[in-house]
Order: sequence, then structure tokens, then C-alpha cells
Amino acid sequence: MAEETLNTAAAEAAPATAVEVAPADKVEEAPAVVCEKDGSPEEEKVAESASFKEESNVAGELPESQKKALDELKQLVHEALKKHDFSASPATAAETPATTAETPATEEKAPATEEKSLANDEKAPATEENAPANDEKAPATEENTPANDVKSPATEEKAPVTDENSPANEEEAPVTEEKDPATVEEESKTSDVAAGKDETPAPETEAVNKTEETAPEEVSIWGIPLLADERSDVVLLKFLRARDFKVKDAFTMLKNVVAWRKQFDIESLLTEGLGTEQQTVVYMHGTDKEGHPVCYNAYGEYQNKQLYNQTFSTEQNRTNFLRWRIQFLERSIRNLDFSPNGVSTIVQVIDFKNSPGPFKWELRQATNQALRLFQDNYPEFVAKQVFVNVPFLYLSFYKLISPFFTQRTKSKFVFAGPSKTAETLFKYIAPELVPVQYGGLSREGEQEFTTSDSVTEEIIKPATKHTIEIPAPESCTLVWEARAVGYELTYGAEFVPESADSYTVIVQKSRKVAAATDEPVISGQFKCDEPGKVVLTFDNQTSKKKKVLYRSKTKVTESIKC
Repeated sequence: MAEETLNTAAAEAAPATAVEVAPADKVEEAPAVVCEKDGSPEEEKVAESASFKEESNVAGELPESQKKALDELKQLVHEALKKHDFSASPATAAETPATTAETPATEEKAPATEEKSLANDEKAPATEENAPANDEKAPATEENTPANDVKSPATEEKAPVTDENSPANEEEAPVTEEKDPATVEEESKTSDVAAGKDETPAPETEAVNKTEETAPEEVSIWGIPLLADERSDVVLLKFLRARDFKVKDAFTMLKNVVAWRKQFDIESLLTEGLGTEQQTVVYMHGTDKEGHPVCYNAYGEYQNKQLYNQTFSTEQNRTNFLRWRIQFLERSIRNLDFSPNGVSTIVQVIDFKNSPGPFKWELRQATNQALRLFQDNYPEFVAKQVFVNVPFLYLSFYKLISPFFTQRTKSKFVFAGPSKTAETLFKYIAPELVPVQYGGLSREGEQEFTTSDSVTEEIIKPATKHTIEIPAPESCTLVWEARAVGYELTYGAEFVPESADSYTVIVQKSRKVAAATDEPVISGQFKCDEPGKVVLTFDNQTSKKKKVLYRSKTKVTESIKC
């Protein structure tokens, strides 16, 4: 299951990791593997990967070779739109050559009929009964043509023929010879008409052809019309990068994706109501420090048997899951900014905590199917894939298979064991935007703080007490919240007034903050009737350093006059 989980998660990186990163040719930066061992060189790799910068989507900033590839691809797309190649179904294309091939065959038959007719004329005495029959068939197929007028006298001439040596026959021969050359051109035209080879286009056909020439096909993908503006360049660059700037391969991929989207009817899928059961497993939450939307994938939620059975127990359920996954990805992509300087990729966070084991074949089947679809149809939608709560076995497995990945692919992978999950996420995502279950301060429900309230980080050394002082002006309510990353700390809070005549007030008694606590975020408030400060005390008695995140603000208290 380790390999499939890694590949599936990588695939979703396409946008949802669902899936896109898997193809080893769609990523960027030096590999970063975070192990649980403190002080190991792996920690430095995390810092290096944090400086990763995506490739530019501004056409003017591209290397010359990439500019040329983009121009060539745009030219191919322009010609395809002009010819309506994107709307031509494979079945229609396959039938067209067959129809063309039949036309010459029909034309060849026409001369054969004429030869037989001449032969019948020469053998008139021997096949007198058959000749009229053949002559009657000719008008039936060549109705209202000049050939009919020519053959009518021929029939009358044959009637009196009773003797091959009669003078009348000699006189008629020249007449027949004179008429044959005169009818050759008309008979040829008649044959072409009968064979359906009249090349003279009707006025209506000419108008349709001119309309097609002046009105190229309109094709959109992810809501962006092809060749419309600079956003189209961003879309085409995704296909070029997915195929290492091989123009023909990128164009083929683009055509296949457009065909698949029509077949899957993506536009209708966007409006379907497919339920909300999966939103605890895959969901968007906040952005990273570069503005990329962050997609979380918590496969451990499938330990819930009811949810698992609802999702994978039958073929229909697995189909619905796949449709929901594609719908979720499509909707997420539609929220991206495809302008050259905008954000058009997603950060994937894949949580291995309590993920199902290798015997969940239904899950493996569904995720592998999704993986293939994402790899083929959603190129270059992942900026970074961060695997968290990764067991040591999986880390070992990645090290084993990583030599088979390209450097560009490995650059998008970051791995963190359980003890390094929060610290690793903070490299890419601000703590106030990281969900509480991953060590951050973001949680559901009404809160005193918003994402605009900045967070301060402080390090607590091993076996030391650390204090944080927050100024508290008079006539206000001071509100704060803190989070100990790594747990196993003792926390307390008190108010210390400025006046020496006032007493210190204990706001919160000292208590131990353990990893298993139901409320990892420490919050509190104090109404200040006089100026002073609130002192937060953290006691770290472990042999490892800890990190504390905190933020605060004051709310003015209105005085009540009697």
C-alpha cells in the first residue's frame, strides 16, 4: 500500500493530488525528506526546499527555446481550431477515408457499363433481345442526360437490321462512329454525376465553407478559451512542461484532454450534487506563503467503516467517488488565477496518519483509477506535495524508489514524520492557516482572531522556563492564544500590574499541555482595570527544544457611568 499511497497522493497533486504529480516529469526543486531524528541534516533540506520558486508563466521571461515551443504549439492549435479538428470525433475521421475510397470504385464501374453497351451494339443480331433491355436500363440511371438522346436513335437503327451484308448496315456504321466521339465527354460527365463526383459546389455549400474559414472553432479548457489571451499561454505551458517542451507530444496530449472532457461531460459534472460525505477526507483550507491554495488529503478518515462502505463497497459507489473527486478538482481549478503572474497551481498535503492498510483493495482500485485520469488530464497543477505523519517504513520506501524519479519530480516531494509534521508545514504555510490537527492555530467556529492577526514564534530551549510578556493597557480586555508545538510543556498565565502597590493576579494556573489534549490551542483573556502586563510562562523540562506560537490583541472596554 505504501507505493500506491505515495503514487496516488502524488497524482492528486495535480490539483488535488488527486492526482497529477505522479508522472515523474511534472515538478521542481531539490528533494526534501524530513525524518523524525532531531538535529539531522534532513532539517536543513526542508529549509532549502522552502525557497522553491515556480517557473515563470510570462512569455517574455521564458528561455528562447521555450518561447519557440510555445509559438509552435499556438500555431498548431490555431490551425486545429480553424479546421475544427477538436470537434471531429475519431469515428468520423475513420469513416471519411473509407467513403473517399469507394468513390473511385463507382467511377470505374461506369466505363464498364459503357463497354458492355457497345459490345451489345456490335452483337445486335446475336443478342437482339438483350440489347433493348440494356438500353432501357441506361435511361433509368442516366435520366434527363444527353446520353439518352444519343442512344434513342441507336435503338431505332437496330430494329431493321436483318442482314449483316446489307448496304443499309454499311451506311449506318459511319453514323454511329460520328456520334460516339460527340458523346464521349457528355457520357463521362454523366458517369461522374451517377457516381456522385460532381465537383461543382452548390451555393449553400460554398457559404458553409466560407463560414467555417472565417469562424474558427471555440474550445475552452478549465474555463479558459484556447488562444484567447495571456491566460491561454499559461494553459499551453502546462502541456508543454508536462511533455518536456516536445511540441507534437504536447499538442497530442491537449487534443486527448479536450476529447476526454467532452466524453466525460465535465461542464455538466460541475453542476451535479454528489454529496458532502467526502469533504472530511479531501478539502481545501487556506493558502501557503506564496498564495497557492492548499488541499488536504486525510485518508485516515476511511477508518470509519460507514464512510468506507458508502464510498467503496460497490462499483456504483466507486464510480460516484471518482466523479466527486474530479468534480472537486475541477471546481478547485476554476478558482485559480490563470494570468501569467497569477497562481495557477495547488499545494497538496497528504496525511498518512491512520491511513488504511494494503488489504483495502476497493480503495486501491478507486485511487489507482483516479491516479490515471489525473495524470493524463491535469498536467502541472501541483506546486508542492507535502507528506505528513509519514511512517518510517514509507520514508525508507521512498528512498528506495526515488532514484527512478526525475530531479524535477523529486523537487516537489517533501516528507515529514509525526514529530516533524507541524514544523515542516510551517515552512510553507503560515501557522495561523494550518489546521489545529496539524499543529497550527486555525480551527472551526467563531474565534477571536482572524487570519489577518499575525502570529509570533518563539523557541524554548531544553530544560528551561520561558516567559512571554504581553502589554496590557488600562480599561481594556486583553485576549490571547498560544500553541506549543511538540507538547509536553507546563503552561501558566498571570497579570502583573505596573503599580508596586497592586497585587499580581493569577489568570490561569499552571497545567501540563500534553499531546493527547483535546484543546491544543491555549486561549485566555483578562479585563485590565489598571495598566500592566500579562505574563505567559512555559516550562520545558524535556531534552528537546520546543516552539511556541502566540498572538494577542486588545479590546477597548467601555466604562459605565452611574
